[in-house]
Amino acid sequence: RLLSSASVDYHMLPYHEAIDAQHVASACHVHGRDLVKTVVLRDVGGEFLMVAIPASRRLDLAAVSRATGRTGLRLATEQEFGPLFPDCQLGAMPPFPDLCGIPVFVDGCLPHSPEVFFRDGSHHELVGMRFADYAALARPTVGQWCLHRGAPKVV
Repeated sequence: RLLSSASVDYHMLPYHEAIDAQHVASACHVHGRDLVKTVVLRDVGGEFLMVAIPASRRLDLAAVSRATGRTGLRLATEQEFGPLFPDCQLGAMPPFPDLCGIPVFVDGCLPHSPEVFFRDGSHHELVGMRFADYAALARPTVGQWCLHRGAPKVV
């Protein structure tokens, strides 16, 4: 509904359920660097935030904590974040703050992709759109939230 009401171009890619984001990328013939993996975190105070990173990368919790000032960050459980996304299948939430009222942080790798893909709220379709259009709608905070090959391991 959000995309239908906005004046942006997007398209849908169907896929069969897959184990993880990298398998979704493979099933859709999309590079893992262009597929957005949405991760929900919870801080020590119980507040949530979403971080969107390329499917081919791993999240750097320490970087998110340093940049946001939030302590005790951890992956939220499906039982914890499921109620935030009543219109989405568990684990298939798109990275839009308007859907859940929590802040969204997007990794700085994604703006370099001409087109990004993310789940549409189901485990059966991806949305594809220009990153600039996504950013104009979602207004995320962009920063370095993922680990890169060759980067020192962060504890």
